[in-house]
Amino acid sequence: MLNENLNIEELTEKLSDEAGQDTLNEISELSKRGYQLLKENLTERAKVSFSKILDLDDSNNYALVGLGDSNRKERNYKEAIGYYQKCLGSHPGNNYALFGLADCYKALNQYNRAIDIWEEYLLHDDRNITVLTRIADAYRKVRNFNRSYELYVKVLEMEKNNSYAIIGLGHLYYDFKEYKDALKYWERMLELNRGHVDIRVLTSLGNCHRKLKTFEKGVPYFQDALNLQANNFYALFGLADCYRGMNEQDKSLVYWNKILDLDRKNKVILTRAGDAYRNMGKEDQAEIYYKQALNIEFDTYAILGLAMINKEKGNYQDAITSLKDLISNDPRNYRLYIEAAECFEKTGDIEEAVEFLSQFLKLGIRNNRILDKIMELKEKL
Repeated sequence: MLNENLNIEELTEKLSDEAGQDTLNEISELSKRGYQLLKENLTERAKVSFSKILDLDDSNNYALVGLGDSNRKERNYKEAIGYYQKCLGSHPGNNYALFGLADCYKALNQYNRAIDIWEEYLLHDDRNITVLTRIADAYRKVRNFNRSYELYVKVLEMEKNNSYAIIGLGHLYYDFKEYKDALKYWERMLELNRGHVDIRVLTSLGNCHRKLKTFEKGVPYFQDALNLQANNFYALFGLADCYRGMNEQDKSLVYWNKILDLDRKNKVILTRAGDAYRNMGKEDQAEIYYKQALNIEFDTYAILGLAMINKEKGNYQDAITSLKDLISNDPRNYRLYIEAAECFEKTGDIEEAVEFLSQFLKLGIRNNRILDKIMELKEKL
């Protein structure tokens, strides 16, 4: 009887082991299928496979990460976060869950939370180049120059021509207005990718020269970008702005109008085109563009442009009225005071011009152009 009982117990244990192994095999197959579907971007089908795993094992880390990754690919970041957090609750330190969670916070522009998680990831693996560049990017977004720089350089020490780190350093210096340093990294990217350069590298090089006011050096980069993509907004804008900086208004207009052909409702470009026409002496055409901009939305530069046209036409009182309205919205803009003072000067009211400029100084701001204009006017009293 004892032997019979023993045989039954052994049989039960054997059946239990076999059932357990069957479940493990099923989970393994579902997991493989789910991740293959995920690679093919068939996220809905992938989620079905991962959900079946959870029916068998509700804390399975592969399934939870898989569901997190599926939702992240679909940009359902809040749902993805829930799965990653549940995985980390059962499997603390799971690198895939940490990586996915940080990526979700980054996508939601919650850079500090992403940084905290990636820094935790580095405790387990501080040689992961992908993670290092992503943390560096995040530190750049929160304007922590030193830590961002440190991480990008660490990547380059591991892989000297890593494009993500080189591009990151270009953006970092650009964001901090160190345009000459930014140029070095963008030029390095250009050299590394001769023959198949990324259009964004070309526009970044052009933008550095635009910011440095070396406009003539920026023009070829924007032209090369347009050769790759004829309607690229950044290349069209950059080229127009370079010609504007070179005071070649007719050439700048060609590209402002090309942008407007693609987007007639862009009020910034309408005002830029209006400025170009005004600087060419085509005031009637400029007025049309400024008014089109104002029909879209209030725009300081469009109103300023119209005020300048009135000033040029001798309609000084109309110009002063517009400038006063602008000052009420932007009282620290010294240029508006100077333009208004010049209108008062044209009408012969020098004292009013001086008084108007003095109102700017009462704001507690020292401005040499305002002071010089006051001295110039006082000599006429």
